[in-house]
Amino acid sequence: MSANQRPLLVLRPSVNTTTVTTTTTTTTTYAPIQLPSLPAPSSPKDPKNYPLLHASLPQSLRHFPLVFPNGARATFRDGELGDEDMQEDEEVASGVGWRMLRPDEGFQDAPVVGLAEAVERYGKKRSHNSDDLMEGIEIPSGSSATVPPPRKKARATPLPQLSTVNAAAPPSPLPSPHGSPPPETIWPSAPPSGTSSPLPQAPFQPDLSLTTLLTLPSLLSHFTSLPPPLQSHFLLTLLRHSPLPVLRTLHSVLTPTLARDFLTLLPPELVSHILSFLPFSTVVRASRVSRSWRHIIDSDPVLWRDLLKSTKIWFGGDSETSFANSIYARRRHAQRNQTAIPRSLSLPHPYKMLFKSRHLTYTRWVNNPEPKHISFPAHGSSVVTCLIFSHGRIISASDDHSIHVYSPVTGELLRSLQGHDGGVWALAACKDTLVSGSTDRTVRLWDLSTGRCTHVFGGHTSTVRCLSIVKPEMIDVERNGVITKEKWPKRPLIVTGSRDHSLRVWMLPRPGEQEFRCFGPETEENHDVDPAEVCDAEENPYHKLHLEGHDHAVRALAARGRTLVSGSYDCNVRIWDIITGECKHVLRGHSQKVYSVVLDLGRNQACSGSMDGTVRVWNIQNGECLHTLTGHTSLVGLLGLSPSYLVSAAADSTLRIWDPDTGELRHTLAAHTGAITCFQHDEFKVLSGSDGNLKMWNVRDGTVVRDLLTGITGVWQVVFEGRWCVAASNRNDTTVLDVWDFGDDTDEEWLGEPPSGLYDEDIFSDSEDDCDDDPGPKRKDMKGIVDEDEDQEQADIDAMDQDLVASESDSVEEIELDQNTQDKRRNIGDCDVELSDSMPSLDFEIDSEGVEASRWAPTATVITTTTTSSGMSQFSRSGKTSNGSSRRTQTQVNVAGPSSLANAAIGPVTSMRQLPNNDETPTRPRIRAHAPRRR
Repeated sequence: MSANQRPLLVLRPSVNTTTVTTTTTTTTTYAPIQLPSLPAPSSPKDPKNYPLLHASLPQSLRHFPLVFPNGARATFRDGELGDEDMQEDEEVASGVGWRMLRPDEGFQDAPVVGLAEAVERYGKKRSHNSDDLMEGIEIPSGSSATVPPPRKKARATPLPQLSTVNAAAPPSPLPSPHGSPPPETIWPSAPPSGTSSPLPQAPFQPDLSLTTLLTLPSLLSHFTSLPPPLQSHFLLTLLRHSPLPVLRTLHSVLTPTLARDFLTLLPPELVSHILSFLPFSTVVRASRVSRSWRHIIDSDPVLWRDLLKSTKIWFGGDSETSFANSIYARRRHAQRNQTAIPRSLSLPHPYKMLFKSRHLTYTRWVNNPEPKHISFPAHGSSVVTCLIFSHGRIISASDDHSIHVYSPVTGELLRSLQGHDGGVWALAACKDTLVSGSTDRTVRLWDLSTGRCTHVFGGHTSTVRCLSIVKPEMIDVERNGVITKEKWPKRPLIVTGSRDHSLRVWMLPRPGEQEFRCFGPETEENHDVDPAEVCDAEENPYHKLHLEGHDHAVRALAARGRTLVSGSYDCNVRIWDIITGECKHVLRGHSQKVYSVVLDLGRNQACSGSMDGTVRVWNIQNGECLHTLTGHTSLVGLLGLSPSYLVSAAADSTLRIWDPDTGELRHTLAAHTGAITCFQHDEFKVLSGSDGNLKMWNVRDGTVVRDLLTGITGVWQVVFEGRWCVAASNRNDTTVLDVWDFGDDTDEEWLGEPPSGLYDEDIFSDSEDDCDDDPGPKRKDMKGIVDEDEDQEQADIDAMDQDLVASESDSVEEIELDQNTQDKRRNIGDCDVELSDSMPSLDFEIDSEGVEASRWAPTATVITTTTTSSGMSQFSRSGKTSNGSSRRTQTQVNVAGPSSLANAAIGPVTSMRQLPNNDETPTRPRIRAHAPRRR
């Protein structure tokens, strides 16, 4: 209580009733008595030593009633109570034009009389009472009645001034009875008995309560001068003689004041260490104690990292960093597009959101016996060749030339994208942009928000069999023996592979950029025209590179950063630089066609599956074969990679789970009766489809968890993300989509992780350089690429955990995989974005991506090198040699200059075995006479 705030003693209005021939009731309202204020501290008090000095007292101690001996009532009000609080206490209810009064309230027009004036009036009334009984009757204000003035009498002796200082009292904690003047000396005594009517009563008769309030300042001054032991003894003596209600009131004041919030007082490092011993359920409950605890717990990355690790859902690699970067990108985007709204609570750290999402994924998929399930027909009786789940949309493609977009909640058909003249065998999505490849040899781009086809890219002379969107991310690049982080590619790219033996690289147009159709304007599009005859990639401003070198159809590809891996029916795997177009390595070893490839930049590895029944693990740095994984007895058409598991599926009806670091076989999943047609896995589970059923497996122990579908003809595709699972199957010659929702109404914050660990946020940044093909002199400083907020975020993460490991992941055509690793490298990428590109087929193609990595996976030594060649730059611009030599000769020339390792990998041309005929190719490749040039 400040010095200018004084406690008050509010007297109840006095009621005097005088009976003559009529009864008149007079209500007198007294002004509050200003009690003496407490003395200010002689010196500033330390709040730590005097925690109660400024503590807020409970309402019962700031406002309580007093009853004096003569029955007069008063209310003590602390000086901290303002007029508004007093008014709120008096008003019970009110409305327009009315107010409910308390039972003890008198007339609202009653005069307010000061205490001294009331005492003086009381003395006058006593002296005049014997002469005129009507004297002393006070007329309420506003009355028109007149009262004759009383006869003049001798003025009553003035009463002594009411003093709040007891001069006679000794310096004692309690007032002395001998030092306090008797009430009779202050207030006139009661009138003699025998009068015909009672005389007016005095306002109140003081007692020990009033005396204590008046002497409280001197009592406090005396108490503060006592030594601390005596103060404690005095207070303890008072407490011993206090009843239980008084002790309870004191306890309600002392307990919250003396309590110490250790979480807010300790350093953050100790707070994290203390909270790390609690189970996550206790931590969640602790976050509800107060806003300060909520802020401390929600914003602590070390705490949630430790919880992720202790519950074995920290996957390592760059999956956690990519998730955090995507959350920060969303928040920056929201700040740019929305007005700032004050928040009562701070935003949680992304690791907390990640923990909740992964915990829900781990528990709901196993412990929810009856997930929400809907099924609906799709694409008639046609085969679903591609199925992806992107931004809350189900996107399916079929060999009936159509692409459908469905709602996972209702199964409603949202969009039907028509335009291809052949079956659609490749899909990839990025935000509202969809890229599709077809047997009509074109690549089409669609705006999913409107359903329009915005671009048509031509140039391939046969079926576009696989494609992928390569999103910008920070990767390790070696410059003069120093490994640095650089952003590649500078803007999103599209890589397409075709049965015309080649691959093409295109720029992904930004939304709103100029539309391009190889047929001409949309109104002039003629579906009867052969795209191979009229579409020239040289005329397309978005075309970048034409990669030639394979001698047979390109069946699979995977791309990330600057690295592209392609697998072909020529039994070879090739490693490309998609910025320069250089073929860095030709990986030979398979004896039959290559059907699937995955890329793991974190481990510097690529994996390939072949019709020869083997899976080979390659070092993309030097082209060596690290492991040959044997065990399958038939075509390995599907591969999936997550940070801790490499999964292969074959036509021998089994799936095998391998250690991607050592090549060791962990589990064999053998419960299907037919060839595996589709599968997808993450760090918790594997979903696989075959003839007649769709099964869920525990990826960690290889056991069957449940059957999602049984008794059906076949499963074309399966894909899952977060709480959603979607499968395309055939039942009674009808294609059906089944959708499962493993969440409930309280799981709004369950965020799914893209299968390959890349996110779509901020894929188009202002720092992009569309034509920066030579990274050396034009390489941007990282400060120009990475946002300041992101720099700070990464610095916090680096300081928190020096063992954070990074990995690179990408999505590949029908087998989209997560290449996360446990190399001790950190990814501070600008915008890690991801898209699932699933290109399934009847010959056992799949959309399979891993999502996360395990912290206990062994680490792999990473050697990073970068090969550059002016000769290859010439190749990238010409597309072919100047003398028009054959593809095989051209391949040898292309790789001859830059690297001796490349020469060793390729070997002499005569050593290449004769390739089988391309009987599976539906459309024969058409070779142009002119050489396409790179833009």
